[in-house]
Amino acid sequence: MSLFLATLLPGLFLALLGAVFLWNNSIVASTARTLPRSRRGAWLFFGAGAVWFLWRVSRLTESDLIFFSTPQPVMIGFGVLALLAFLYAPDFLAVRGLCLLVLLAAEPLLSAAYMEYQHPQRLLMVTGVYVAISLALYLAAAPYRLRDYFEWLFRQPARPRLLGAMLLTYGLATSAAAFTY
Repeated sequence: MSLFLATLLPGLFLALLGAVFLWNNSIVASTARTLPRSRRGAWLFFGAGAVWFLWRVSRLTESDLIFFSTPQPVMIGFGVLALLAFLYAPDFLAVRGLCLLVLLAAEPLLSAAYMEYQHPQRLLMVTGVYVAISLALYLAAAPYRLRDYFEWLFRQPARPRLLGAMLLTYGLATSAAAFTY
């Protein structure tokens, strides 16, 4: 992935997310409040994360594997664990799926910015990615905190609008930085 795309795509995503929170419709509030325990969200986010992770595992070489010569046993093991998570740990699986997607998406973004010291504006994207990684690690360990945050956020109408304005501004600045490379 090029540095241009690695900066533009997260910037556009943050701008879109900021616009949604800035709009602050009742649909936005109800969707955000039900997302952490959503069964559909779990199938969508955790399912997509599991498939992406299994694809990444399938591309491991023999030097990456310790006990096996092919990645198929590892893929089967993680695939079974993902299915068992749907059966035995369905609470907050959507949050954990979002965290998984953030962690998997961070690698190509940070790889594109690696050793690009001649472009200091890349730090807009890199800073956002590291903040997202920190939040993903925290929320993967305590996913109920996202539910609590959404309850607090939508208690007053000004809070989601402020969050939306901040995300929109940061996203637009990051997207604009992509065109300076």
